[in-house]
Amino acid sequence: MSDFLQRMKDKAKADKKTIVLPEGEDPRVLEAAAEISAEGIADLIILGDPDKINIKGVTVIDPKNGGKHEAYAEKFAELRAKKGVTLEQAREQLDDATYYATMMVKMGDADGLVSGACHSTANTLRPALQILKTAPGTKLVSAFFIMCTDKEEYGEDGTLLLADCGLNIAPDAEELSEIAIDSANSWKFFMHDEPRVAMLSFSTMGSAKGDIPTKVQEATRLANEKAPELALDGDLQLDAALVQSVADLKAPGSKVAGKANVLIFPDLEAGNIGYKLVQRFADAEAYGPILQGIARPVNDLSRGCSAEDIVGVVAITAVQAQLYK
Repeated sequence: MSDFLQRMKDKAKADKKTIVLPEGEDPRVLEAAAEISAEGIADLIILGDPDKINIKGVTVIDPKNGGKHEAYAEKFAELRAKKGVTLEQAREQLDDATYYATMMVKMGDADGLVSGACHSTANTLRPALQILKTAPGTKLVSAFFIMCTDKEEYGEDGTLLLADCGLNIAPDAEELSEIAIDSANSWKFFMHDEPRVAMLSFSTMGSAKGDIPTKVQEATRLANEKAPELALDGDLQLDAALVQSVADLKAPGSKVAGKANVLIFPDLEAGNIGYKLVQRFADAEAYGPILQGIARPVNDLSRGCSAEDIVGVVAITAVQAQLYK
């Protein structure tokens, strides 16, 4: 287990929160729930069949027959009235476990939600945006991974934050600057350490031409204008961002090159491929995608996740929930 995950577990245990897991049909979720309950990481609610799920210390609710189904449906209809949603439509929508779970968070019956083991990111994000909305001051929702490796020479003793690896397909320069700033703030929150943000490209400091380097250079300029206090630089190739000897050759004088701990990819294609390469080839622990910018903690899972991955994301979600008193 990485030091990062142990810190998350310890922090979650110190101020326990209630996390809802709407995918009670997935055996990985049930395996993770048993471990979370046994370790005391969070109080859990699983949505599923109470006759088929029996895990000590875990509450199981059938969303279609939950005692608050009608109250949730009434509130959902109220929230979506401008979109023409009727009470009857709301009742039908609340039969969906993810919608029911999101309403639990909205109504204060749960502090956070983790889903995605057997559903798409859209299935998790759509109800969150409809019901919980974005956090104040947030311009877009994005996703990051915390990657924990045994390569202590990279990042912070082998730990890095990678974004956006799970949500925004082709962010423009403005969106990329927002992803970078939000990711830097997430690093500060989870790591209690100063972020060093590398804006990645196949070019280093304009060494190559093309639409992607141009976009990354503009995003770097915008991010530095918005948050001049951040150590943020680009465009940088990956080796220039992480390896000091390469940085000395390609980006001498950079305050980030060679020592980045936050890596911002130019698009989802690069980010998704990048994190999976690190996970598989470096045998890294990958926690995420963690969503940033939702008004309450809602986190997605990779459909290739393990039970241990779910435990980690639940611990992270519980720590995020501690922000909301």
